[in-house]
Amino acid sequence: MWILVNVAMLVLATLITGAAAVAVYWLLLRATLVMMRPATLRPAPVRTELARGTAELVRAFTPRRDADRNEGSN
Repeated sequence: MWILVNVAMLVLATLITGAAAVAVYWLLLRATLVMMRPATLRPAPVRTELARGTAELVRAFTPRRDADRNEGSN
């Protein structure tokens, strides 16, 4: 009789311990996802001044043809 009680207590303790381990694992997984969320929610702002400045530099350093220069001086 006492052997059955001991086995039942061992099974019950194992089930409680397993449930606690699953709960802790789930909480840690949720915390990990919550900490990672800010990196994916806020998109980086688009900075157009870099593209505008690059286009201006390309225009400044691109050699023009003679026909373009003559049209601009008239």
